[in-house]
Amino acid sequence: MLGVKVQTIYAYASRGRLRSVGSGHGKRRSYLRADVERLRARKRARAGHGAVAADALRWGEPVLESAITAIAPDGHRYRGHSAVDLACADTPFESVAELLWTGTLPSVCPVWSARGLGARARQLEALTHEGATPLAKLTLTVAALGLADPGRFAASDDAELDRARPLIVQMAASLSLGMAPSRVAACFRAESVAATTALALGKPPKPAVVRAINRALVLSADHELNVSAFAARVAASARADLYASFGAALGAMSGPMHGGMTERVEALVDEVGNPRRAKRIINHRARRGDSIPGFGHPLYQKGDPRVAPLLEVARIAGSKRARLDVVLAIIGAMRDADRAPPTIDIALVAVAAALGLPRGAPSALFAVGRTAGWVAHVLEQRRAGFLLRPRAKYVGV
Repeated sequence: MLGVKVQTIYAYASRGRLRSVGSGHGKRRSYLRADVERLRARKRARAGHGAVAADALRWGEPVLESAITAIAPDGHRYRGHSAVDLACADTPFESVAELLWTGTLPSVCPVWSARGLGARARQLEALTHEGATPLAKLTLTVAALGLADPGRFAASDDAELDRARPLIVQMAASLSLGMAPSRVAACFRAESVAATTALALGKPPKPAVVRAINRALVLSADHELNVSAFAARVAASARADLYASFGAALGAMSGPMHGGMTERVEALVDEVGNPRRAKRIINHRARRGDSIPGFGHPLYQKGDPRVAPLLEVARIAGSKRARLDVVLAIIGAMRDADRAPPTIDIALVAVAAALGLPRGAPSALFAVGRTAGWVAHVLEQRRAGFLLRPRAKYVGV
């Protein structure tokens, strides 16, 4: 199956890449077929085998090496640290971001600051129409800040980190654009990114609110080669600047199959409206063959480990919120019907509902949190030093 010498098999086994058991016949060993098939898939992918390479782009075998985030059935780990444990320990988002960037978890929470959006704030306000989505505001802000930064090209890693810290604060503050002009200035006086995000979304930064938002940001910070992180890496591989790489990531995130998924979940919550209608709506959708957004993650067959910590903090923060009751009823109806388990998308909607945040806030929490991972992936891809340029198998006439 592998087309290698027996000595190579022994080497695979000694490195833990092949598991074996005794066969009962002297020194002969039997090897797990799943391990052999996994090795064969990786070998064919490295050799450029079209079918395997195509499958690798659809939740298949790994296609890039990364030291940032590892995904396992029990949850993902940032540089060896459990993301769930970090979130449940109320580790500040800024510390988690520094961990992703440097590999070291700070013993003291870093303090990030920005001097505001400057005169551009009024211009951005004028361009932000009522009802603009959070992702649209973030995209506008990143583009404007990039145009105003002449030193953004060919920057060193240290310079990029110095640029990323205030940029993330500015992105969080820009969520207030189009709401109340005075709110933008107040955002820059907040003590943390979580507090800035709370203010931008219209909530006083009370401890319970900041704690819930910080947990959402930490659990959203990175998730390996997700669509937006991969888009950022593709741009970075061409030596695009940090703002351009963020722009690529935000464009990818806006799609309804990625960051826009939370908007589909919010629409489902609106459709259900009342907890008593959850079971009926879910059954009607199933009968029509419609998908249920916010459920079923390909990497977590037994359930997304990020969900429980978010639902926990949502229940604590919003025990009397009617919209949260609807979200929990949808999750309960899916569970009772033995359907796919919930994902982080509906858990973020639960947090937003618990805090009484405006429509679109779940995607805002997701995007601001994921900025930490984008920075890490941009720097790692630049250090890798090669252009991400896959080939296509021509199937036309």
